[in-house]
Formats: sequence, C-alpha cells, structure tokens
Amino acid sequence: MIPQLPLALRWPRRQRFEHFHAGANAAALAAVQALALEPGAPWVYLHGAGGSGRSHLLMAACQAASAAGRRVQYLPLASVGDHAAALRGVAGSELLALDDLGAIAGNREAEHALFDLYNRARAEGSALLFAADATPASLGIELPDLRSRLGACTQFALKPLDDDERRAVLKAQAASRGIDLDDSVLDWLFARYARDLGALLDLLDKLDVASLAAQRRITVPFLRSFLRDAGETTS
Repeated sequence: MIPQLPLALRWPRRQRFEHFHAGANAAALAAVQALALEPGAPWVYLHGAGGSGRSHLLMAACQAASAAGRRVQYLPLASVGDHAAALRGVAGSELLALDDLGAIAGNREAEHALFDLYNRARAEGSALLFAADATPASLGIELPDLRSRLGACTQFALKPLDDDERRAVLKAQAASRGIDLDDSVLDWLFARYARDLGALLDLLDKLDVASLAAQRRITVPFLRSFLRDAGETTS
C-alpha cells in the first residue's frame, strides 16, 4: 500500500518549486510546474543521477498541485514493499508522482500494474509524473508496451548543479541569514563533505543555529569541530 504521511510532513518545506535551483534544468522545471498546475499539460518523465533534484521536483509538483486544490499522491516505489499492490491501489488522484521507477524493472506483475495504471490515468484525465535514474529505454523495463508508453512522455535529463553553482547557492542562502561564508570555509567543506545541495543546505541550517548559540562566526575550525561533535561524515 502507499505509505501515508502526516499532512505536516507530506511535502517537506525545502522541497518546493521556489527552493529548486534550476541551473541547466530550467526547461524541466517549467514543464513540471505546468503539469502540476495546468490540466491537460504533457506528462513528464525525469531521469538523472542521485542529487539531480528528481524527488525534489516530484514533491514540489505535489505540493503546488495540492495548494491549487488538486488531489495528489506521491509514490516512492523504492520504499514500497509490494509494488504491484501499491500501483493497483492508486485511485482518485488528479496528479500522481511516481518516484524511483527503476524499482519495478523486471517485476512482471508490477510492470503490468503500471501499464494498467497508465492507461487508466489517460482514460480518466489524470496526470502522471515519473522519475528514475535512467531513460525508459535503459531502465530495464521488460514489458514493451510499457516502455513505449513511458517513452512517449516528455523527457528531461536532469543535471546536478556544478560546484560553482552550489557555492553560489550556499553563499546566497547564508547571506540571507546574515552569515558571511568565507571562500576558505567553502573550500574546506566541498573537499570533505557530501556535495548534494540538499545535504549542504541542511548543514547550513544546523550551522546557523550552532553559531548563534556559540556566538561564533562559521570558520574552518568551528566547522571542523561542529562536524566532529555531530558525528557527521566527511571525506
């Protein structure tokens, strides 16, 4: 069955369109926004490496569509035990976002369930938004008709922000909080910490609180001490 989250946790605060830093993904962002808010917009299939913003865009679409009064569901297939049952149990959504589509590749029953769901959504006028780490042709889907239907969606290859773009986002977010992040701090951080933008922004939230509590600037020694005390992994 689809995991049901409390309303307050269903759409995380940072997973909104306004917090998506598009970089080279501006066209994908525009297409997902249209799908979330405009009935009849083309269905979208997003693919890209981890950290490219796939899940962010799916949850942002659900949040925006829900705020606009549309019925939405988000189904993270990698976290679902019985994929076929979950897919067959979906009903009543005007927008359905299916994440981690590769989790069902090679599962005959689940592939047929998604094929049926796809056709049912078309007949009912619902919208589907897909995300995976590969294109439909490269995902390992064995059902030819399902591959064909997924391939008919508008496809976008998401590209993670490069280091310069991540640095610019971090500096801007820090400046909005009155924090001056020196280049030396960013150099140390990017050399030793996970570079996923979401993880970096979460870290900035924690550093903001810790530096205020300690009444100290965020310097390399402060950052090193904070990460050590917090048990955060660095490379």
